Amino acid sequence: MKNLELQGFGTDIAYLEAIGLSKCFNAYAENTEVEDIFEIGFNSNSGYVYIALETGISICCMLGREVEFLVYDSESGEEHFFEKYTDSLKFFFNN
Repeated sequence: MKNLELQGFGTDIAYLEAIGLSKCFNAYAENTEVEDIFEIGFNSNSGYVYIALETGISICCMLGREVEFLVYDSESGEEHFFEKYTDSLKFFFNN
């Protein structure tokens, strides 16, 4: 069994990062059918907090804004953002 740890955070979480994480968890609860979580963290380069799913899709939020669903194409290095989880699933499984 794997224990989840928060990646990329210091000893405290800033207000907007906490708001963003809560939005990510809300989106996880509302959109997934309890998919396995690979990692939860903060990317200091992009400013996104995220929940990376085992499927390869990430639920992310920047500065407490609206949640986005990210599909990363490892072959091209491109990131594709979607407003809806269903759209990210379609793109992920069709590419």
